[in-house]
Amino acid sequence: MSKKFKHMETAIIHEGYDSKELLGSLTPPIFQTSTFTFDTAEQGAARFAGEEEGHVYSRIGNPTVQVLEQKLAALEKAEKGLAFSSGMAAISAVLIALTKANDHIICSSGLYGCTFGLLSMMDEKYNIQTDYVDMSDVKNIEVKIKPETKVFYIETPINPTMEVIDLELVINLARKHNVLVVVDNTFSTPYLQRPIELGADVVVHSATKYLSGHGDVIAGLAAGKKELMEQIAATTQKDIGGVLSPFDAWLVIRGLKTLPLRMDRHSDNALEIAEKLKQHPKVKRVFYPGDPDALGYSVMRKQMKSGGGTLSFEIDGGKEEAQGFLNKLQFISIAVSLGDTETLIQHPATMTHAVIPDERRRKMGITDSLIRLSVGIEAWQDIWEDLDQALNR
Repeated sequence: MSKKFKHMETAIIHEGYDSKELLGSLTPPIFQTSTFTFDTAEQGAARFAGEEEGHVYSRIGNPTVQVLEQKLAALEKAEKGLAFSSGMAAISAVLIALTKANDHIICSSGLYGCTFGLLSMMDEKYNIQTDYVDMSDVKNIEVKIKPETKVFYIETPINPTMEVIDLELVINLARKHNVLVVVDNTFSTPYLQRPIELGADVVVHSATKYLSGHGDVIAGLAAGKKELMEQIAATTQKDIGGVLSPFDAWLVIRGLKTLPLRMDRHSDNALEIAEKLKQHPKVKRVFYPGDPDALGYSVMRKQMKSGGGTLSFEIDGGKEEAQGFLNKLQFISIAVSLGDTETLIQHPATMTHAVIPDERRRKMGITDSLIRLSVGIEAWQDIWEDLDQALNR
């Protein structure tokens, strides 16, 4: 996993922190401070000039946040990690840093609603245009590449249709045309998938989801090559200022310790639920990368450890039937996040992806009958019993 630790289960707990350096504290301390003092004026000048290591101001760097950044870099096998105040803060900082007015982005055919909103705003304000492309065939991508194309932006699995993109094929095409590749790895986490190993330039996460895993923090992370991440840190992270607080960084560090255990349980439960849903007469289709019958199963097996903990399915009906089904659930929570220990369910067309115009949303495969389910770590039998009774009612 790193030069120090060979296995992720060990690195995820120990990487980036040595208790001997901080009075023997087993848990990384929370450095709840906005600024740091200098021994002399000359030392302050040297640190601002980048001539001396050391902390200056928590918007620029904080010891607790730094532990989290080092852990992420080790887990993703990247050279450097950065922490942000939300997943969208990470995505915004990365995409704005890598583009300028009149540039062009090629994006996977589906994506999170707020990312779509960001790309629409960048088009409106700076004429940074985006083409949404079915990336299952590289020919679809190649015909959209322009001299102005600077970034391929990929979600895999795609939110919420769970389509899997073959990263190796897309990254090879990007190298051929000197285009940077940014991958949203939120659904998989580095425990299941590591795009940097496949050649991606930057990986982004909503750490609010599986990385923290307990529904008690909003956070974002990004990782990549040192030179590129330092460029982002010195510009859009520092100057826009969407940085993570020390306490929130501490919460994500705490959550990370159980990531392997949770992801295995999420994935096992999701596979059980997917199989049950496939057999239910009120369910038309199930979308889960870990399903052996799924279109992208072979790609999932190539680049992921398992199918993950999130799936989607279409019920027999439209918006009213979908909402009626949600309202009949007894303990599964209707909520728009994912990756929590609790099972969460939502209706993308009217919730997470409501900002996307109806025609574009349907092209993405997000119908009024589509439901997204983040399968928790409860007993899968209890999860299924609740789903089954709501479907039958």
